[in-house]
Amino acid sequence: MRYRPPPLLFNAMLVVSVVLLFVTSLLFLSADGLQLPTTSMHLTQADWQVTDASGFSAPPHVLNSKDLPDTWRHVVLPLALPVPLLRQANTNATINATRTTWLKLSVHGIPVSSEPLALYGIRIKTDGTIAVYANGQLIHRAQEQGPLWNSTRTPLWVVLKKNTDDAPLSEILIRLEHSQRTQIALSSLWLGPVGALSGRYQVRQWLQQELPGILSAAFLAVGFFALFVWIKRSHETDYLLYFNLAATSFLRDLHYYVSLPIANDWFAWLTVNSLLWLVTVVHFFLCRLHGRALKWLTTVLIGMTGLIGVLTLPALAVLPNTPKVTPLIYIVAALMGATVSLVGGINAWRRSNEGLLVAVGVGLFTLLGMSDWMLQNNFVSPEGWYLGAYANAISFIIFGLLMYRRYINAISEVEQANTNLAQRLQMRETELEIIHQHLREAALLQTISDERQRLMQDMHDGLGSSLISAIRSVERGGVSELKVSQILKDCLDDLKLTIDSMEPVEADLLLLLATLRFRLGPRLENTGIALLWEVQELPALTWLEPSSALHILRIIQESFANILRHTHASEVRVDTTLTTDGVQVTIADNGQGFDVGKALNAAAGRGLHNQKRRAQAVDGRVVWLSGPTGTRFTLWLPLVRKTHLKAISNV
Repeated sequence: MRYRPPPLLFNAMLVVSVVLLFVTSLLFLSADGLQLPTTSMHLTQADWQVTDASGFSAPPHVLNSKDLPDTWRHVVLPLALPVPLLRQANTNATINATRTTWLKLSVHGIPVSSEPLALYGIRIKTDGTIAVYANGQLIHRAQEQGPLWNSTRTPLWVVLKKNTDDAPLSEILIRLEHSQRTQIALSSLWLGPVGALSGRYQVRQWLQQELPGILSAAFLAVGFFALFVWIKRSHETDYLLYFNLAATSFLRDLHYYVSLPIANDWFAWLTVNSLLWLVTVVHFFLCRLHGRALKWLTTVLIGMTGLIGVLTLPALAVLPNTPKVTPLIYIVAALMGATVSLVGGINAWRRSNEGLLVAVGVGLFTLLGMSDWMLQNNFVSPEGWYLGAYANAISFIIFGLLMYRRYINAISEVEQANTNLAQRLQMRETELEIIHQHLREAALLQTISDERQRLMQDMHDGLGSSLISAIRSVERGGVSELKVSQILKDCLDDLKLTIDSMEPVEADLLLLLATLRFRLGPRLENTGIALLWEVQELPALTWLEPSSALHILRIIQESFANILRHTHASEVRVDTTLTTDGVQVTIADNGQGFDVGKALNAAAGRGLHNQKRRAQAVDGRVVWLSGPTGTRFTLWLPLVRKTHLKAISNV
């Protein structure tokens, strides 16, 4: 039996696991809001100016704020200038026209620390090169080949190398290149020792990039599991839709954590259009849940998804600057999501609780997407969170809950089917037990009848015949009293043998021989014949049952009767041996021998023929070897009878 731990142990393990996860989550979530040490400086005041240029250029290695025009204006961080979406999407605008936004931060009075200093910012956004100068020296640059898809989700982290001959840090200058049709965004900054700021940076990095990647991978893994289930159960299309949902969600969220250039038009086309595919797949899922086709909405969604997919194809170049058009496409996607949520919720009302749950989830996804859209386009502070990155977690929970309910329902159906099957099986077993009981009773009655018939036949042929002979001899008066006594003793021995054959011998030939020894021993002693009993252990004879036992007893009894009547022996030896396929019982005497062939052919040899007949009845054989010094009688019996093997094979 398998070991089953007590339920209390399982409950304790569950509580410990939940507590550990809760504490870990609190540590990560609260790290970004902890009070930083006094050795760090929170930079919220800056001076800024914007200069025009004819294109993007590499930042110089040395640059001081004094080298720039004296047109500085004061600004409070975080800085998020509004984005003119229509002008940004204008394909007729001058492509090479760029601007450079400069931000100057004074860092006088920062506490002295033995650790290197680090500059940390929650977010920095621009579509050109980012360069950071410390005391006029270039210490960091990024996006030299253009912005990356995950740039706005990547915190700013710059470690300032500490040299013994360096002057105290007094100024930080940030150079942000961008096209004229876009605007930059910059959160407030922190300056302090690496050890004081690294925790905040790592938590932000994990929550905005690594955690979304983990959630997407987990969702996709479960989606593949659903795909394999659908392959085996192709009639259950919900599993195929679940896989499509997981795959499109994975593609949609790649831009949160993949460091590919925005200039990669095909990647832009894939991530933008996967959002539309996702809305369409969710619509199909909702239709499956509430049971209504909604052909008009399906046609609109498929048509809009196909149209935008074709217009944004890089090969056609109808909308060549897809990244700039993306904010407008996201508005269309939000309208599609809101429509799917509203219409799906109305149709699922009072029809499908699962459909209503999915409709609410779609509405929540739409709100999270709009929050990201406002953050991306500078409508809210750049220090906010991209909440759409966690939409996969909500999708995982909602659709995982649906699959979980289906799994539980399937288990319940199987358990109910097993219960019904067990009940039917129990009823069938009861019926079979009753039938078997009747068969056992019938078999017992048949066995009793067969045994009664056998005993009657045996007593008629043996005991009955001997008694009739004795009665006739007495009536005629032609026999002596001694002869009558001998006949009656033979009848008594025959009756005892019949009774002994009915005793259970448990397939043990030696036990059967011991019973015969008990019966014949006193008669041999009374006649002065010594009995030498030299038997050895023999294997069990599985076929040894009452009728076979009686045959063996009568064969051996006949041998002893012949010794007593004809041989005048003084000694009888009984031994047993084991052969390759049987056992042998040997009875040898030292009396006068006889001609075996002559005795078998004579009319008086009826007893020898009876021995042969009885031996053949149990698939055995008998052999006589007789000479002047005595007679040796051998009875060979098989370990397994042929008729017994046939009966077993028939069963």
